[in-house]
Amino acid sequence: MLATFATLLIFQCLGEGMVFALGLPIPGPVVGMLLLFGALLVAPRLLAQIEETGTQLLRHLSLLFVPAGVGIVVSASSISGHWLAIVVSVMVSTLLTLAVTSAVTRAVISLQGNKDEKRDA
Repeated sequence: MLATFATLLIFQCLGEGMVFALGLPIPGPVVGMLLLFGALLVAPRLLAQIEETGTQLLRHLSLLFVPAGVGIVVSASSISGHWLAIVVSVMVSTLLTLAVTSAVTRAVISLQGNKDEKRDA
């Protein structure tokens, strides 16, 4: 499990390094995840190695939000005057996320339906 965790951290560090070196406007962990996705496509046996550790990390995902929550509580006094902007931005981003998720789900269902129709024909 430690080796797998190290593998995940290596991909995150590679992503951070690429973002820094190339000056990309994308977060390093996102680039690292894309690199990991590419590695999984190239070497499917890697999935079996990291699946258990990934599952364990997802089980305890709520613990990873504790530092962010503490940061919000600590900086609450400095953001208290901006509550309306914060509420509006949270609502807009939630609605946007729901809309994008709905559109992607419809597209995937449509693509799967087209594949089924072609297979039956």
